[in-house]
Amino acid sequence: MKDLVLIGAGHAHAFVLEAFAQHPDPSIAITVVSDSTLSAYSGSVPAWLAGECTLRETQIDVAALSQRAGAHLITSPAMAIAPTKRLLTLANGEAIHFDVASFNVGSTLRLPEQPFLDKHDEQSPYLLAMRPLSSLHYRWQALREKVDQLPRGSTQRVVSVGGGAAGCETLMSVLAQLRQQRSDITWQGALVSASTTLLPDVGWLPRWLTQRALRRAGVTVLHRVRGQALIAGGVQTSKGELIDADIVLWATGAIGQPWLQDTALPLNQRGFIQVNKTLEVAGQPGLFAAGDCAAFSTSLHSSPLPKAGVYAVRQGPVLAENLRAACHNESLVNWKPPKRVLALIGTGDSHAIASRGAIGFSGRWVWEWKKRIDARFIARFNPPFKH
Repeated sequence: MKDLVLIGAGHAHAFVLEAFAQHPDPSIAITVVSDSTLSAYSGSVPAWLAGECTLRETQIDVAALSQRAGAHLITSPAMAIAPTKRLLTLANGEAIHFDVASFNVGSTLRLPEQPFLDKHDEQSPYLLAMRPLSSLHYRWQALREKVDQLPRGSTQRVVSVGGGAAGCETLMSVLAQLRQQRSDITWQGALVSASTTLLPDVGWLPRWLTQRALRRAGVTVLHRVRGQALIAGGVQTSKGELIDADIVLWATGAIGQPWLQDTALPLNQRGFIQVNKTLEVAGQPGLFAAGDCAAFSTSLHSSPLPKAGVYAVRQGPVLAENLRAACHNESLVNWKPPKRVLALIGTGDSHAIASRGAIGFSGRWVWEWKKRIDARFIARFNPPFKH
C-alpha cells in the first residue's frame, strides 16, 4: 500500500480526486490535508464580490469530493515537511507519513508596511488583502460591516494596489457591491500600477476594453506608481508620495506560502516550489507541485506563467496521471502549458471582457457565458456527482 498525500485543496487536486474516484486504486491510500472542507474557485470570486452569487456558489465541497475518492480528509493546514523522512507536520501537531505527496496550496502576498499606523485612528485606511483566497470571505465581511457604519453623504476613496487582471476585476466588483450597499455614499476608485501599461500581458484590444470599463466604473489609473506602505490618509508610494485612500485593496504580485521557506524544498526568488515538466519538484522524486505554488525554471519557459487558476485547471489531469504513476514507480508524462488561454474579466456591472492573445470582446453575453463556464466547473466537483 502506497500513501499519497495531497497538501492543499486547490483546483488541480480536485481533478486528482475526481480521477481516483472514477478509477479507484486499492493499492493507494489517499489523504487530503486542507484548512477547510470547502475550497473557493478563484474564477467565481469576482462575481461573489460584486454580489452576483453567494459564497457557497463559488465553493467546491472538498469533504464530499474526498469521500467520493475514498480519501481521508484532515482539516488542518500543513506547517512543515521533511522530504527525506517522508513526513508532513500539520498545524494540529499531527505528523503524516507519505510515499508520494503533492502541493496545491495556492499563493499569498506580501502585506504593505504599516509604520506608525494606529488602526483606531479615523484617518487610517482599511486594508483588504486579496490573498490568501481561503480566508478572503472573513476579511470581506468585516469590511462590509465597517461600511454599514459610515456616515451618510460621505465620500469614500477605494484604491487598488496592483495593476494586473485580478486587481482590475476585483476593484470593479468591489465598487459595484459597495455602491449597491451604500448608495448614499459617493464612491471613488483608483488603481495603482507599477507597470507602464495596464495588463501588459494582453493585446491592445482587451487592454483598451479594460481601460474603458475602468473609466465607466469611475476609476482613475495611476501608472508607474508602486504602492509601498499604509500611512494615515492612504497609501505611501515608493517615492514617498501619498495617495488618498479610505479603503485599500492589496492585490500585488503573489508570493509563496511563508512556511515553505523553512523547508528543504527548492524555491525560486518569490518563494514558489520549482518543478520540472512533469510537475515533479526539482531534485525531489515523489514530490509534486501544481497551480500557483509551483514555478517552472526559466530554462523550461522563457517567462514565468501568470498566477491564474486556468493553469492549475489545465495541470490537474496530468498531475493525476503522474501521481498514480509515481505510486507505481512508472514513467511520468510532461505537462505542456497552452500557448494562449482565454481570460474572462468581470467588470462588476453584469458585463465581462474576453481576452485571448490580441483578440478581445465585451458585453453582457460574455458575462453570462463566463457564469455558465464557472457554474459548470464548480458543479463538476460538487454533489450530486455525475459518474
